[in-house]
Amino acid sequence: MIGRNDACWCGSGQKWKKCHFPQIEPQTHKSKSSLDIRREYFRQHHIIIKDEKQIVGIRAASQLAAHILDATCAMAKAGVSTQELNEFAHRLHKEAGALPAPLHYGNPPFPKSICTSLNEVICHGIPNHTPLKEGDILNIDVTSILNGYYGDCSRMVTIGAISAEKQLVTDVSYECLMRAIAILKPGIPVSQIGDTIESYATSQNCSVVNQFVGHGVGVEFHEGPQVPHNRNQNSILLVPGMTFTIEPMINAGVREAIIDPIDHWTARTKDGKASAQWEHTLLITDDAYEILTPWKR
Repeated sequence: MIGRNDACWCGSGQKWKKCHFPQIEPQTHKSKSSLDIRREYFRQHHIIIKDEKQIVGIRAASQLAAHILDATCAMAKAGVSTQELNEFAHRLHKEAGALPAPLHYGNPPFPKSICTSLNEVICHGIPNHTPLKEGDILNIDVTSILNGYYGDCSRMVTIGAISAEKQLVTDVSYECLMRAIAILKPGIPVSQIGDTIESYATSQNCSVVNQFVGHGVGVEFHEGPQVPHNRNQNSILLVPGMTFTIEPMINAGVREAIIDPIDHWTARTKDGKASAQWEHTLLITDDAYEILTPWKR
């Protein structure tokens, strides 16, 4: 029998009493039918375990989102405004018979088709007519709705030569994402994602934003589970058919965000230091994972 002061079975490095107590071992669900698991996860966590038809639809929406993201990032250069990027991405959605999920989403309604988060903006930046300039870093976030299914992804663009601080957060955020993806497989708790991200980020003298999280996606824009990017106690176990985002927001200074009091969307770093983010939509398979949004770095 595992003792309260023994290392937790989940691999978090914490004592059992501080982690998964009183759960003695991972519940792998091997004795349950797939229908029972789907019902249990939706009832308890609002997690939609996808069937094959849904996975096909989500994969197509995700591949479209990645294509639009890559094309929009290629257009992002000095002298181009984020509003021009927004109009370009909107047109690509229309040509594909798809819808941009951010447009009119939320309360107040988000006014644009993509998010463009510049320099100290952590997330939810609103495109405008100010031209990009040398030294900027920019996160472009695209979520596409195709045939009723959602794909969500983002990546960074650097405009010319950038500062060491901006290069650091850009590189660390990417590495955090890829390290978190590499551990994915059925049976691990959601908490290991945040553990992996924060362990690396802090080793590089960066902080991890904890006011925003990754999330389930596919049938809805935002589903369960929430996927924290910092150390946490989320003991929900990954199972095949789960689709969700990982999107670590990494700051060069303090982790806290301040929401713009006028537009109620734009989140900036409290200290004005640089922030960066990369995002994929992921599928948990029978033995590992699939990246559904294959954008190119």
